[in-house]
Amino acid sequence: MKRWKTGVFGVLALAPLAMAGPRSDESKEADRLHNAGTVMQEILDIPDDIPHDLMDKARCVVVLPSVLKAAFIAGGSYGRGAMVCRTGKDFTGPWGAPAMYALEGGSFGLQIGGEATDFVILVMNNRGVNSLLHSKVKLGADASIAAGPKGRTASAETDAYMRSEMLSYSRARGVFAGISLEGTTLRPDEDANERIYGKDVSAARIITEPKFDSPAAGKHLVARLQKASPQLKP
Repeated sequence: MKRWKTGVFGVLALAPLAMAGPRSDESKEADRLHNAGTVMQEILDIPDDIPHDLMDKARCVVVLPSVLKAAFIAGGSYGRGAMVCRTGKDFTGPWGAPAMYALEGGSFGLQIGGEATDFVILVMNNRGVNSLLHSKVKLGADASIAAGPKGRTASAETDAYMRSEMLSYSRARGVFAGISLEGTTLRPDEDANERIYGKDVSAARIITEPKFDSPAAGKHLVARLQKASPQLKP
């Protein structure tokens, strides 16, 4: 009887730990979404960062907060964040629910100079969006990418950049600039998507199906994009 009671108490003691795992993972994804919203707001609040003309032409925005340089040098980790796209046919409607994405590999960790760097990638056309929905994409090979222009005067030069499917930016130690991410890979983080939205969900479904609502942690990110660029412009 004593052994039976000991076993029962042992199971009950371990139960909270077993239940804490999934909630902890979900909390981490919520933190990433919240941080992505904060990064996007801080960048959009400075007119000399991303030209407004480019935001109005972007179909999607990928935000990867606090990507660690050391992780890329060691090759043991990667940056995580979210992609938000406009809804509707040809991605011309309001901004939709965020899907989780991961950035991996490449040598840019040696170039950025900061201990932690925020990355923002503008996806400028439908081909760029479609390349990111289903599989891992090597930037610069599977999809063209260029360091994005910045500043209010950059709008006159945007035609030269529109040939790229994606434009990338970095922010480290308060310094914001365009940066080349060629050689890195960007992929849907489907494990993170399932933790947030539930089973049988994918980045492609989140982006293309209107039934998905943004989780609470991602609403600030979506709202800030909607305020900054409510309508796609040709």
